[in-house]
Amino acid sequence: MDSLKLEIVTPQGLIFQGEVKSVTFPGEEGEFGVLPRHASLLALLKPGVIEIEKIDGNKESIVINWGHVKVGEQGATALVDGAIPLEGASESEIAKKIEEAKELIEKASENKAALAAVEARIEKAAKII
Repeated sequence: MDSLKLEIVTPQGLIFQGEVKSVTFPGEEGEFGVLPRHASLLALLKPGVIEIEKIDGNKESIVINWGHVKVGEQGATALVDGAIPLEGASESEIAKKIEEAKELIEKASENKAALAAVEARIEKAAKII
């Protein structure tokens, strides 16, 4: 099975590292997906949700405020200023993570329509957990 190596890094350290089936990024020019053997590119990332499909079929969502991603045939490395992983939390912690994610996005953007769209994605990702 083809896979690609994904790393998501913030100034505080590594947020995610592993082999994945696919990943979708919130690009400045629009959302885009990356699969194994993707053509090389460098893209700016806007506030939004990185959606990851793991090798086992499980999905993971990470809310980011901004950054950039370098994609190559073997993988992708995203350098982001701030990130909140929505997975790995108990039911009692998930509401707190959603609020942290919303605050992160609100600090990164003044565009109310974009904020509403991202908040809807956050709520949708949280329901999948």
